[in-house]
Amino acid sequence: MINLLVTLLILVLVGGLIWWIFTSIVVLPEPFNKIAQALIAVIFIVLLLGILFGGVDLPVMRLR
Repeated sequence: MINLLVTLLILVLVGGLIWWIFTSIVVLPEPFNKIAQALIAVIFIVLLLGILFGGVDLPVMRLR
């Protein structure tokens, strides 16, 4: 259970960092900016649901 919480925390931090990079640092024209944001959101949601429902294995990090 702790492994899942740590993995989700890391996933949220990495997802937020990627989101911040694409919304503030990388300058894209308007339609491509929205498409990139939507693509990042979809990938993040699919990965999150996959981890929560057991479709995606947890990373190699194992806490003992």
